[in-house]
Amino acid sequence: MAALMLFGHCGFFALGAETSIRFNRDIRPILTEHCFACHGPDSASREAELRLDQRDAAINAGAIAPGKPDESEMIARIFAADADEIMPPPKAHKPLNDSQKKLLREWIAAGAPYEPHWSLIAPSRPELPPVKKTGWVRNPIDAFILAKLEAASLEPAPEADRRTLIRRLYLDAIGLPPPVEEVERFVSDPSPRAYEELVEQVMALPQWGEHRARYWLDAARYGDTHGIHFDNYREMYSYRDWVIAAFNRNQPFDQFTVEQLAGDLLHEPTLDQLIATGFNRCNITTNEGGTIPEENLVLYTRDRTETT
Repeated sequence: MAALMLFGHCGFFALGAETSIRFNRDIRPILTEHCFACHGPDSASREAELRLDQRDAAINAGAIAPGKPDESEMIARIFAADADEIMPPPKAHKPLNDSQKKLLREWIAAGAPYEPHWSLIAPSRPELPPVKKTGWVRNPIDAFILAKLEAASLEPAPEADRRTLIRRLYLDAIGLPPPVEEVERFVSDPSPRAYEELVEQVMALPQWGEHRARYWLDAARYGDTHGIHFDNYREMYSYRDWVIAAFNRNQPFDQFTVEQLAGDLLHEPTLDQLIATGFNRCNITTNEGGTIPEENLVLYTRDRTETT
């Protein structure tokens, strides 16, 4: 999990070399924002029996003719001048801009490839891009960085000296500057693995988990108070300490996630796994002897659902 926090190429219906448009990155956000409300997965709100979230359905309905934008009803509608014909309709107050229309047209011209939701695509390693300064590349990530730099006619920055490296590492890893004696020890260390060993040393510090956990706890909306009304103290520190310990023991991310979402539903859960489910209680709560239904829906349930 530590590696994940420090630092995909996925294909389903691959686009050819003639275009760099990706469905999940470029097209899905447009359709989600402007089209799926009336032509998406919700049958209760669907109009004209048209689904644009499924490729076969969109093709069978005539909305999309792969490779033939001029024969696609979608293109005709989004470029229409008549207020009764244009999509999205004016009453939706979600007009497409020129660049979005152009992108949809180019996507259909390229075959209208769809991709499953990113969460359903198994990660795979992409091929490394070719670069000119091969000697600069020390690991696969460098190859991708250098390829972008060379494409923009830029040169990599000079290698940082050791004083700069140790300062950057400490600030990134634990949020604190390095002790003076550690700086001097690292600067004078002749070992070619000095930096790698320093990284291991810093990540073994208890402050590593504390600093990493701070970002996660912010995302989980952790707070030591209820967050509403009197905003008085609530005992949530055991969940906070569990998150810190999880980072410090480098717990696998899948376990880290499952235990927070449903640790109490595991077979014979441990006390730690029960504490992990404190994630589900990080939302705003009230300590009054009751709850207002509307407040529960709008403040508590929505907040918990969106964060999960």
